[in-house]
Amino acid sequence: MSTNTDKSIVTDYTVSGMTCGHCVASVTEEVGALDGVSAVDVDLASGRVTVTSERPLPVAEVQAAVDEAGYQLVS
Repeated sequence: MSTNTDKSIVTDYTVSGMTCGHCVASVTEEVGALDGVSAVDVDLASGRVTVTSERPLPVAEVQAAVDEAGYQLVS
């Protein structure tokens, strides 16, 4: 968790298709590799992915990372 929260941007997304811990790890790894991302929190039950970043992330970047992990960005 970043201590400089005044510059962090927190955005929630919904991802479908995740069913297990491996799914969570895949999404966390791919989204976490995006430039500027400092934290990724995935809630398997709801499909909610909370991303903390140092810059606004274009939805297309997040979608590409989720696609690469093998899942679908719903919102």
